[in-house]
Amino acid sequence: MTTSLTGSLTGSLTGRAAIVTGAGRGLGRAEALELARQGAAVVVNDHDPAIADRTAADIVKAGGQAVASAGDVSDFAYAESLTCLAVDSFGSLDILVNNAGILRDRMVFSMSEQEWDDVLRVHAKGHFAMTRHATAHWREQSKASNGPVYGRIVNTSSEAFLAGAAGQANYAAAKAAIVGLTTATANGCARYGVRANAICPRARTKMTEDVFAGFEVPAEGMDPLAVEHVAPLVAYLASPAADKVNGQLFVVHGGMVLLMRRPVVEERWDSAQETFTVAELETGLGSHFDGKPPGEGFSAHEVLSMRRR
Repeated sequence: MTTSLTGSLTGSLTGRAAIVTGAGRGLGRAEALELARQGAAVVVNDHDPAIADRTAADIVKAGGQAVASAGDVSDFAYAESLTCLAVDSFGSLDILVNNAGILRDRMVFSMSEQEWDDVLRVHAKGHFAMTRHATAHWREQSKASNGPVYGRIVNTSSEAFLAGAAGQANYAAAKAAIVGLTTATANGCARYGVRANAICPRARTKMTEDVFAGFEVPAEGMDPLAVEHVAPLVAYLASPAADKVNGQLFVVHGGMVLLMRRPVVEERWDSAQETFTVAELETGLGSHFDGKPPGEGFSAHEVLSMRRR
């Protein structure tokens, strides 16, 4: 099924305050600019102070509100300081967009311990640290007001997790962790007014320039990998209009948004006695997998080939 996304949300975030991590360039910058365009005041985070300052300055120059903060979101204390900065600067925190990330691509049999740790730290722990402090803030507000508050989280997963990208074991694992974090947050914090969703964006950025090196920029028209294809979905998920959207996973790129279905049970086996024997499992499971094409497993490879119609 194909559904068109039309209309503008301009002004829908007026009076709201957002944090966008990794917002100095690329996807995070586009998301910060779009949130500001919709009226939100933005805390612009990046590990590089110069580019964080540039994004914040561009928002202010365009008539918006923004402050910059440079630091590592996987640092638990620094993540808490970003929540405080939003409240101190703008009077509230309403939206958290977790985007900061790094790549250390290598086949799993060649990957170093440091390459694994760095990617899991920035992506998985960074998402957790920011989410932990934002949700604690909203829970406290909710208890004080004896009712739900306004809280929106947009997390950044990846098609690398969906498809099991061969040369990105660390990145795919981190992005899978982020989906688990998102659904747990959505289920655990909905009562306080928090809505948490995740996106799998495909975009040409400094981080992904090697990944998409073989995808040429079209001579005419908009690049299907332009970050501007992703930012409007983030703004929508951050808006009041998305109040009923919670615990969902979207793929977005090139003028296309896919809503991913949760895992479903493909087949079931029941033991003939109290518990299975190995022979019984060999007979039951073995015959099932004998009929499967090679390479067909849990990985959703078909997502990688989907394009806008």
